[in-house]
Amino acid sequence: MKLTEQEVRYVAALANLNLSDEEVAKMCEDLGEVLTHMEKLNALDTAGVEPMAQVLSEAGETATLAEDIDRPGIGNEAALANAPLSGAGFFKVPKVIERS
Repeated sequence: MKLTEQEVRYVAALANLNLSDEEVAKMCEDLGEVLTHMEKLNALDTAGVEPMAQVLSEAGETATLAEDIDRPGIGNEAALANAPLSGAGFFKVPKVIERS
């Protein structure tokens, strides 16, 4: 599936990215290949395939998964102890999304 330069620039703007002309051309190609692959996957007949709750490696039953252990949190005071800026129990960060 071929993406236009306009479509790539639109998506880049939504992500607040400034792409050069070379990057736009590369993204047209790369994203087009991804969408082509997705079209191939969508064409597959998956009617008889059961959904999976957990995907494991080839090790199957012998795969080592981390045990899910309930542990107490470290607490707000400890979490914010080394924060450069905090207030009202939260991390304060500089504003990163600005539109010009």
